Amino acid sequence: MINLKPPEARASTVPPVTAEKALSLISKGWREVRNSADADLQLMRDRANSFKNLASSFDRELENFLNSASKSKFSVPAIRSSPPAEIDFVKRLQPKLSEIRRVYSSPEFSRKVLQKWSPRPRIRIDLSAIKNAIVSEVEDRDDVVDYDARESFWRGRKVGFTNFRWEWKGEGEGEEGQFRDWEPIRVLKTRLREFERKNSSSEIFENFKNSEFVEKVKSSLKAICKEPTESKQVPPFDVPELLAYLVRQSGPFLDHLGISRDISDRIVESLCSKRKSQLLLRSIPAGEASILEGDINDELDLRIASVLQSTGHHYEGGFWNYSSNHDLSERKRHVAIVTTASLPWMTGTAVNPLFRAAYLSRSAKQNVTLLVPWLCQSDQELVYPNNVTFNSPEEQELYIRKWLEERVGFRADFKISFYPGKFSKARRSIIPAGDTSQFISSKDADIAILEEPEHLNWYHHGKRWTDKFNHVVGIVHTNYLEYIKREKNGAIQAFFVKHINNWVTRAYCHKVLRLSAATQDLPKSVVCNVHGVNPKFLKIGEKVAEERERGQQAFTKGAYFLGKMVWAKGYKELIDLLAKHKSDLHGFKLDVFGNGEDAHEVQSTAKKLDLNLNFMKGRDHADDSLHGYKVFINPSVSDVLCTATAEALAMGKFVVCADHPSNEFFRSFPNCLTYKTPEDFVVKVKEAMANEPQPLTPEQRYNLSWEAATQRFIEYSELDRMLNDEKGDSQSAQASGKIFRKSLSTPNLTNMVDGGLAFAHYCLTGNEFLRLCTGAIPGTRDYDKQHCKDLQLLPPQVVNPIYLW
Repeated sequence: MINLKPPEARASTVPPVTAEKALSLISKGWREVRNSADADLQLMRDRANSFKNLASSFDRELENFLNSASKSKFSVPAIRSSPPAEIDFVKRLQPKLSEIRRVYSSPEFSRKVLQKWSPRPRIRIDLSAIKNAIVSEVEDRDDVVDYDARESFWRGRKVGFTNFRWEWKGEGEGEEGQFRDWEPIRVLKTRLREFERKNSSSEIFENFKNSEFVEKVKSSLKAICKEPTESKQVPPFDVPELLAYLVRQSGPFLDHLGISRDISDRIVESLCSKRKSQLLLRSIPAGEASILEGDINDELDLRIASVLQSTGHHYEGGFWNYSSNHDLSERKRHVAIVTTASLPWMTGTAVNPLFRAAYLSRSAKQNVTLLVPWLCQSDQELVYPNNVTFNSPEEQELYIRKWLEERVGFRADFKISFYPGKFSKARRSIIPAGDTSQFISSKDADIAILEEPEHLNWYHHGKRWTDKFNHVVGIVHTNYLEYIKREKNGAIQAFFVKHINNWVTRAYCHKVLRLSAATQDLPKSVVCNVHGVNPKFLKIGEKVAEERERGQQAFTKGAYFLGKMVWAKGYKELIDLLAKHKSDLHGFKLDVFGNGEDAHEVQSTAKKLDLNLNFMKGRDHADDSLHGYKVFINPSVSDVLCTATAEALAMGKFVVCADHPSNEFFRSFPNCLTYKTPEDFVVKVKEAMANEPQPLTPEQRYNLSWEAATQRFIEYSELDRMLNDEKGDSQSAQASGKIFRKSLSTPNLTNMVDGGLAFAHYCLTGNEFLRLCTGAIPGTRDYDKQHCKDLQLLPPQVVNPIYLW
């Protein structure tokens, strides 16, 4: 820094009084340090003298002890004649103690101790340079710094740290020996000389600015303070976009108001039509001018996702729905199939989920668990045919695996677990007892398949399926509305059941598959047949085709009907058709196989109408006695997808069935003859009885197989995306040509509505009075003591304790 003050001003910059005060303060501090060191040395000398006095006192005491011992008049003669060993030891020790006392009390020893503990080096500081630096100013030859004229010696010189003498007296040198620099001071002075040799301060700061340390600090600060480029390049939402997104998210609410989804879509399209060409261009980085075309909903999703990503917002869930963070560190996924029935009850929800578990387990991508109901002994006697009962779940599991292996021809590697269930005589179905979801451990809670989701969740009081599992798929098996309409006050009951089914499937499923359009139109649902036929029936069909190729007669019998003997399974329609056209079907004979609660009433009605029906006990459709029949009659319109119809087609038979949505899948097969009117029914029956069925092609056999059904299920349930995606819930827009990743963590009004419905359902099903009013079995909110004993479960009071104050 250049000093531009006049000489008079510079001379008066540092007054002499101030310099003398500073020097006096430094001298005073040095005197205090020296006095403190002298006091410490004096204390050490005093302690050495006390030690010497203690040794002399000990010597005197020892001499007095020996003299008193030798002159004692109480000593016995033996002791006088031979002095004790202790006294001899002391006498031998006395010269050594005297020698120790003499050595340690000598002045030479004290001098050596003091030399050892006293600071041998002395630091001598010459403070004259400090005084001269304070009272004078030095002119730097480079920076033009002038000094006071008082000290001509310093005029024009550069003040350096070498002028301050920090000297160290070397060890082994005499009193007036030569002094040398202390090593740390010497190193410091060397570095300071190098620092002083720098030509200018600009060179010093230039090297510092270009140093690696400064570069790292600058890069760290840039990383901390970096603003996302997206936030500057992605514009905020405008009013039409917000309104379009609100209308689309309000879909469930608008549905309940009677506004169709098409109207909502047209509103969204009209709001975004003016900006459709610019919607994605606002979301892509600058410099990319490619126009991305796609559905307006996808474009709106990408627009929302891009803005959220630019702001760094992340939605973790809340209000009614909570995000589930499941451990997916292992690449192998887990599929849990939960159903409402189990073998030996030969019903669709017992057989089809069992085959689904077997064929899904053949893939190495996932582990599979089949969760079936366990019935106590009293309920088993009511449900299972032929008085078959089981004493333990392990015994029933062996029965299930044996039955399955005989039909599929391979050993299926999947786990079978049981949950508590009770049989309802009024509903003729098994109702879960307690929280069914708790029987799938949290570590295995990945993908859930709910066979009959409405049935499983009518009285479900427990954890929400969609909260515990990453993906929940419901498969609708039964047209409950059709059954309920046949009961007393059926129309009113069907109205309430319809809305309850909508409620629970919306709240507990991500995706719903309907086997046919015969079921009610449930939320989040698509129609797809995801059932196949037992491989055993396909083998029977192949055998029949081979016999026909050899010219043998494969079918020796006429027509038959097989099904559980209850009115809702098509017996009412069958009796009505045959009674109305008895004369047109003169000579037509039909064999009927089935057992059920309405067997006596059905048989008495047929006998009263004098119908040509031959009733027999129910048997397995694959039984050898049924192979010779050529025509299968199925007039039922209550089925969702009749498994017996698919089995009859697989065996190469004719099938006469109603033109109904439940039979839509079978219309593509040439052996399926559908009728629309009772008169058409007579025509189709006569046609089937007069002709021979066509052999199935390989493609048709594959479409009926469980391999094809499993492939359709994986596709329509979006299970392929879940299994192929390591994280499970991610959706990438890159696969469809989009740039941005869709954000599933965006707050979604639909999810909030579903969460609210689930919460309300949980509150209502927790009230025992409301459960009983809606037809629940008493005591099914929790499992009972017998279930605890059979399944080795902890009592519900222990699992879910109730605390009273």
